[in-house]
Amino acid sequence: MKKNSEWWKKSVVYQIYPRSFNDSNGDGIGDIQGIIKKLDYLKMLGIDVIWLSPVYDSPNDDNGYDIRDYQKIMREFGTMADFDQMLEEVHKREMKIIMDLVVNHTSDEHQWFVESKKSKDNPYRDYYFWRKEPNNWGSVFSGSAWEYDEGTEEYFLHLFSKKQPDLNWETPALRQDVYQMMKYWLDKGIDGFRMDVINMISKNPDLPDGELEEGQQFGDGGKYYMNGPRIHEFLQEMNKEVLSHYPIMTVGEMPGATTDDAKLYTDPERNEVNMIFTFEHMDLDSAPGGKWNLKPLDLRDLKDNLTKWQMGLHNKGWNSLYWNNHDQPRVVSRFGNDQNYRVESAKMLATCLHFMQGTPYIYQGEEIGMTNVKYESLDDYRDIETLNMYKERKGLGYSHEEIMNSIYVKGRDNARTPMQWDDTDHGGFTKGTPWIKVNPRYNEINVNNALEDSNSIFYYYQRLIALRKKMDIIVEGNFELLEKEHPALFAYKRKWQDEELLVLCNFSQEEVVIENEELLRKIRDYQVVISNYESSNKSTLKPYEAIVLKK
Repeated sequence: MKKNSEWWKKSVVYQIYPRSFNDSNGDGIGDIQGIIKKLDYLKMLGIDVIWLSPVYDSPNDDNGYDIRDYQKIMREFGTMADFDQMLEEVHKREMKIIMDLVVNHTSDEHQWFVESKKSKDNPYRDYYFWRKEPNNWGSVFSGSAWEYDEGTEEYFLHLFSKKQPDLNWETPALRQDVYQMMKYWLDKGIDGFRMDVINMISKNPDLPDGELEEGQQFGDGGKYYMNGPRIHEFLQEMNKEVLSHYPIMTVGEMPGATTDDAKLYTDPERNEVNMIFTFEHMDLDSAPGGKWNLKPLDLRDLKDNLTKWQMGLHNKGWNSLYWNNHDQPRVVSRFGNDQNYRVESAKMLATCLHFMQGTPYIYQGEEIGMTNVKYESLDDYRDIETLNMYKERKGLGYSHEEIMNSIYVKGRDNARTPMQWDDTDHGGFTKGTPWIKVNPRYNEINVNNALEDSNSIFYYYQRLIALRKKMDIIVEGNFELLEKEHPALFAYKRKWQDEELLVLCNFSQEEVVIENEELLRKIRDYQVVISNYESSNKSTLKPYEAIVLKK
């Protein structure tokens, strides 16, 4: 790919979760007209690309990631005419839009699956995985990854919900149908795809049993369905048949992908995808046994991990940079301090991320410092993963309090509460009853308040985005970690040509005194580029202080 077509390297992406962004018609569900009304707000923030979570026709078992018809818009979100209008309005404002490509699975109500279920010799039977005897794999959403179908007396594979049967990419006709669907959207004029769990589309064809740990009912089949035997072949075919014909960006969501995997996936010479989402840094506050088992973050682990990705992909592939998305709790509650230092820690976390090499992703509400939520009743939660986990853990003898604490910290609904626009009812998200309750902190944390305060998190993000456009070193420079063993200071250097940046971030509520003499000499001589405190003595960092210095 030519340098001038790599526009995504200088871009900043903003993820919209349509259901929770802005409701234009009072039915309590965000919609496409609601997005159109807020495009000027996004333009003001300075972002370049909108990543739109699924708006396709769906029974909504997994909030739109179970697709019934790839070429139709979900009724609650609007019509295809609304979509076309939005696309035009986005482009009019010189922004771009990428859509979710969800092709590891469909809804069980998709026409392909309806046909596949009819008989064992149906032409669509091989579009999915059917077996007389299931293996022992567990579903990501709890329980078995297999569901019995009485009609044909066989089981079908679903790595996620039982309403999300997995597609069988070994079937050439299925791949061609997917490519046709992708061309439909690209011909409409969208600017790329975020590819949902795309490294799961190649499974080991033998579907062997997964490793079974003591006390577990289901095996972990991950090594047989993540980064599978034909994954690079499938992605290269997709690139050849579809992606290479359009000036677009692609990002693959790839759980379980290492830096070595990422180098292969994102190497421009290999023609697969532009960048991937890693999950490694998102698992550092999980104890053994998965995300619901909590442990405090050790900053040294985070530094090691992000350094590994920065160094590993430099001059080889490309990184995506994110703290938040629709599947992750709010970072200010997770790695920051959402009470006494909400504003400072939100700005610090943004600084730490945005000065690294890669394409930054901002998730709706991150730019105003939205926080996790604690609903008292389980009835207020909507996420299928959360509800399934609750049921499973109750059966295993966990207490209600223990389970709720895990949900408060890690549940996906933390990210899915309605966007907080102002301090009117439901945060100005809807005039009706929202599909999920608004975070009660909307009176204090909302867009209106942010826009009226020149020191708000919003304007800080605006400055970070502007700096990336202006300073090539942020895009091009190499990365060097400093103070590797410091338990509270995340310090790194970016270098390019004769320029140098120093980024210093205090991840704690205690002051951090810098004692390294060499670092102190540089700090004294360098100029401040941006800081989240109005004044700084540079050598003693206040609680959650971030400061960027330039040679």
